[in-house]
Amino acid sequence: MQHLPATLCRKLARPACDVFINHRGIDTKRNIAGLLYDSLTRMEVRSFLDSMNMKPGDRLFDHIDRAILGCKVGVTVFSPRYCDSYFCLHELALLMESKKRVVPIFYDVKPSQLVVKDNGTCPSKHLQRFSLALEEAKYTVGLTFDSLKGDWSEILRDASDAVMMNLLEVEEERKNLKRKP
Repeated sequence: MQHLPATLCRKLARPACDVFINHRGIDTKRNIAGLLYDSLTRMEVRSFLDSMNMKPGDRLFDHIDRAILGCKVGVTVFSPRYCDSYFCLHELALLMESKKRVVPIFYDVKPSQLVVKDNGTCPSKHLQRFSLALEEAKYTVGLTFDSLKGDWSEILRDASDAVMMNLLEVEEERKNLKRKP
């Protein structure tokens, strides 16, 4: 029987990412979500951004759900068309249901403007799940940014700092749990 190399075993055993970036691509992929991914990558934080971590042939839900369940911290970039996306809402619900730390960024949108809409294509069970997750996330302390008036370097620094602080806190909590008998 052939054994897998130790480095491959370690790679398979560890989660695919530390941070999952949940966002509406049409609104944020080429600006705040992409820039935050780059900033975190330069800081050697393993981050998941769908356009950067997926390739043709990957099964969307399998790949994304695995990344969410394996991450330590989620960043949710809320934007004007965020709630129009089933995928965004599914990812948010999974982040909240799996009790991940979530850093909300309200990009060109106020929390009060975020509402799950019933366009008739989504089962009511999903709508309820999405609404609960959205309400929980809206009442989590986050960052706000107006792309017309805001300072891009400031929001990227603040978002990166918030992610790093949450990663450190998650690691501390894990260490404390391991110490308890």
